[in-house]
Amino acid sequence: MPCCEGAPAVLAGLRGLHVPPDPGWIRPEILAAVAAGLALAGLAAWLAPRWRARPIRRAALAELAAARALPPPERRVALARLSRRLARSLGVEGPAGLDAVLRTDFFGSGPGRALAQDLYAPGPMPDLAAAEAGLARLLARLRA
Repeated sequence: MPCCEGAPAVLAGLRGLHVPPDPGWIRPEILAAVAAGLALAGLAAWLAPRWRARPIRRAALAELAAARALPPPERRVALARLSRRLARSLGVEGPAGLDAVLRTDFFGSGPGRALAQDLYAPGPMPDLAAAEAGLARLLARLRA
């Protein structure tokens, strides 16, 4: 048969089954990939709290700026809502919890009392400028 005449010569050039060379226990390219993956995971874990926390402060500052344009009765309610929302965002209970977390007495005995305990107190409207300024200082110190 003419088709099979050159087959023994072609088959003679093939070699039998063999085991590939031993790569060793440590392969540098895989070790470099694992190290790079661990470094990226560590960087992401280190940066995640900083990225996640910044929107709270930015949103609170924007809400404070929006409250400044309101008339005094509505401004007082908006500032009180801001303080309660901030407390919820930070995972504490009310303005007293904010005082504990931020290590102040702003809401307990300071100007923030008009936004917390004295919110529904009868009498004249308190001056909200000190409460706004104090709340702005607290938000500026906030790392969230």
